[in-house]
Amino acid sequence: MSRHSFFKEQAAVIRERDPAIKSNWEVFLYPCYRAIKSYRKAHKQYLKGHFFRARLISQRAARKTGIEIHPGARIGKGFFIDHGHGVVIGETTVIGDNVTLYQGVTLGGTGKETGKRHPTIEDNVMISVGAKVLGSFTIGENSKIGAGSVVLSEVPPNSTVVGVPGRVVKQDNVRIPRTDMDQVHLPDPVYAELEMLKKENSRLKTHLEEYIREQERKENGNI
Repeated sequence: MSRHSFFKEQAAVIRERDPAIKSNWEVFLYPCYRAIKSYRKAHKQYLKGHFFRARLISQRAARKTGIEIHPGARIGKGFFIDHGHGVVIGETTVIGDNVTLYQGVTLGGTGKETGKRHPTIEDNVMISVGAKVLGSFTIGENSKIGAGSVVLSEVPPNSTVVGVPGRVVKQDNVRIPRTDMDQVHLPDPVYAELEMLKKENSRLKTHLEEYIREQERKENGNI
């Protein structure tokens, strides 16, 4: 891909997913633009077996952008990192098309695996701020990972994940549109469970109070 084609592709991706951008010139200021451009160069060197040269390019980019992408990772078209500081992408990570990451995301390993050690992220996935995806499993297409989640196991397509550890919430297998980048209005099963426990606790407390009053009435009647 030529420089001009790469710029046009990145400009289109950034303008689609970041409402803050006002002109194509701003693309040059985006850390993700510089990081992905450097990654493409480093990846070519990696595939040729020039591993030191590849790491040199990627580490320079990491120091300048705060985004660390191992040159061995495989990344598809339409990739976008919003803000980007603190993003880490491991060597055997595979990323499909039209994937969006936010700052602080880690696509890493557990330290217990060999060979394919990092996750596979399928097409149209969004991974929100601070989420960690650790291990050699797959995040299915059209899925969302909620902010701060820690995902340690397979995620089916068309799912959302929230919590620590991450819990899958299926949405009736309805496709999640790629342009829907709302990180806030995701279901929270942990909160729902706590609310249910609070209601149950309140109900039991009421029954206990009624039982105590009934016992007091009986005792007073026997005096």
